[in-house]
Amino acid sequence: MAVVLLLGLAGWYVFSGRGAGLLPQSSWRPWHEKRVDDWSVRVRVNSWGEAAEAYVHMGKAEGFTIKAYGTPASATTVMDGTRFTLTPGGEVTGQRPEGRGAR
Repeated sequence: MAVVLLLGLAGWYVFSGRGAGLLPQSSWRPWHEKRVDDWSVRVRVNSWGEAAEAYVHMGKAEGFTIKAYGTPASATTVMDGTRFTLTPGGEVTGQRPEGRGAR
């Protein structure tokens, strides 16, 4: 009984997206490019669970990765304060601080 419960819990953890780091590379869909404000964003979504990863960069000036494993994740740039949000479904949005304009 305990083994069945443990396997069920492990399956939920992985396929809910929270354990996306444990999933094989072949379960990730290809990267696709997107522009958000002046930033380039590469996004990929996991086909097995609720998980997405995004690499956000502006040339060589700044770059970072956001991982939304099961829940939305966000990060703010150092250069201009743009706040990026990534959902586990792969949707990326960016909002600049007040006075800089938002898109």
